[in-house]
Amino acid sequence: MASIKKRPDGKYRARYRDEAGKEHAKHFVRKVDAQNWLDEQTAAMVTGTHVEPKKAKTTVAQWCETWLDGYGTRRASTVRQARVHVAQIVAEFGKMRLGAVRPSHVKAWTTKLREDGLAASYVYALHNRLAQIFSDAVHDGIVPRSPCSRRTSPGRAKQRAYVATTDQIWGLYEQMPERIRAAVLLGAFAGLRTAEACGLRVADVDFLRGIVTPAVQYPALPLKTEISKTPIPVPRTLTEELAAHVARWRAETILTGDDGAQLGPWALERAVRAARTHVDGLAEGFRFHDLRHYFASLLIDSGANVKVVQARLRHASASTTLDTYGHLFPDTDEATRSAVDAVLVARADSLRTREVIA
Repeated sequence: MASIKKRPDGKYRARYRDEAGKEHAKHFVRKVDAQNWLDEQTAAMVTGTHVEPKKAKTTVAQWCETWLDGYGTRRASTVRQARVHVAQIVAEFGKMRLGAVRPSHVKAWTTKLREDGLAASYVYALHNRLAQIFSDAVHDGIVPRSPCSRRTSPGRAKQRAYVATTDQIWGLYEQMPERIRAAVLLGAFAGLRTAEACGLRVADVDFLRGIVTPAVQYPALPLKTEISKTPIPVPRTLTEELAAHVARWRAETILTGDDGAQLGPWALERAVRAARTHVDGLAEGFRFHDLRHYFASLLIDSGANVKVVQARLRHASASTTLDTYGHLFPDTDEATRSAVDAVLVARADSLRTREVIA
């Protein structure tokens, strides 16, 4: 129900009730302006894009503060990362009303970030965060739609996949401190991520059956996804190496520091950085995570198909595996020539057989 009434002071009071029955009113000097406002609000209710006038004034900074309060239930490291992203978003859009942010503003922002030298992957993450914040604002009825979409996305940077040689892997193994050499085995031959390797407990390894089952990440936090808990079959030779390591460095976790306490991801990464400088040909930016890429290449070279590689790397989808390692799967010109040639030859043989019979 909507109406316009002239008040004693000469102004026009336009009012209407929204879907929830809440009344909204606004005063205008001219009746035509009051009618236009009512028409806009009515049309918004019909199309499902209606936003309460008071909420429509919410700025990006105000909503981000509210959004972070609700986001604070997640793990501390996740919240810290979100706060860093939000700081970038508020610096750019903070004073703007949520509803005033347009797709063109978002595209201009991501372009500016790239020109400022930020990595493509980080710009992509910032855009995803902005999209997440606006998606929640839409769900809360603060804005009718989000300015973020595939059109505004800066595009996901291809994952850096440096694959070391087998000689370089063993060279790195020998250069690592003895106490944490097992980390190289866990990364290169089981594909564990850095936090997973540091969080791996002795109880998570079935030494008899040859199965490594990541259950937590450093220090003892839940893994980010259920698929990350997938058991990894490993050969007996690897479990024997791990068993010898555990017998020598007794602790609850496989990896420990010099003080006997659980090894942290940063300590492991520093050890890899120090060791890589002594390995011929190893990339200057080689990280522990690159051992996982070696593991993937090892599986692919052995003839494992994409679904097997996906399962061993514990990727959520085969598309992730292909996006990262598609170039490592064999795909020669001769293989495709042979496939087409086989069909054409069979057709020619069939025609010749018909001629003979005729």
